[in-house]
Amino acid sequence: MQPASDDIDRLMAVMATAFDPSYGEAWTRRQVEDALLTGNCSYFLVSSRGKCAKEGEPAAGFFLSRLILDDVELLLLAVDPDFRRRGLGKILLDELAEASKGRSARRIFLEMRRGNPAEKLYRDFGFATVGKRPGYYKSNDGQRVDAITFAFPIKKY
Repeated sequence: MQPASDDIDRLMAVMATAFDPSYGEAWTRRQVEDALLTGNCSYFLVSSRGKCAKEGEPAAGFFLSRLILDDVELLLLAVDPDFRRRGLGKILLDELAEASKGRSARRIFLEMRRGNPAEKLYRDFGFATVGKRPGYYKSNDGQRVDAITFAFPIKKY
C-alpha cells in the first residue's frame, strides 16, 4: 500500500509518543516504509475526533497490519497518550476488523509483551490468548518478559 505524502510522518509522530522506550517496541521509519512497500500491509490513521485523519490533519492514533493468506497480523497499534481513554483504540480495532473482513481474512492475530496496558483493550474487544513465548522480550535493563499471542475470529465481528 503506497501511503499518502505525509501519512508516514503522522504515523511516526504518534509512534514517537506512544511506545514505552524501555522495550524498544517502536519501529523505525525505514521499517514502516519497507512494510508498506510489500503490498500486503495496510494502515489506518485516526484523528482526535475518532474519524479517518484527513491529509494534513494530525493523527491521534494508527494501526499497521499485514495480510498473510487468510489471516491478518496486527503489527502495530498506537494512540498518542494525549488522546487515550477516548475510545480511539476501539475505533482502530473496529476499522481493522472491517478492513480484515473486506480482505476475506478469517482471523486477526497480534503479539504483545505481558504487562502491556493495551491488553485490556484487546480482551474487551474479543481477542483471546492462543499462545505464549516465555522470555521473548527483553527490556533495556535486561529483564525478560513473556510475549502473549492473541487471536480474534472475524466471523464474530
